[in-house]
Amino acid sequence: MTKVEFTLPIDTITDTIRQEAENKAKEAYIMTLLKHGEISSGKAGQLLGISRLDVIELMSQYEISIFDDSMSLEEFQAEVNQAKMRLEGNNL
Repeated sequence: MTKVEFTLPIDTITDTIRQEAENKAKEAYIMTLLKHGEISSGKAGQLLGISRLDVIELMSQYEISIFDDSMSLEEFQAEVNQAKMRLEGNNL
């Protein structure tokens, strides 16, 4: 379990603004973990309490590719071929 805390020297702030800032900070932290491959998009959605489609939208906002950039072209082609075989096996 990871706990992130920080203190800012701001005395007068409404609860609404504080909550919005905390939510954005949490979102940015989770998107950074996702960007660096520390968590999956499914885990990001779970932590943020949003759908996978919403995670994909956030990924776009944070300029995070939905594709695994660490894969070589050959590995990606193998993934595509495996998916095709599964689809053909299910007669879809």
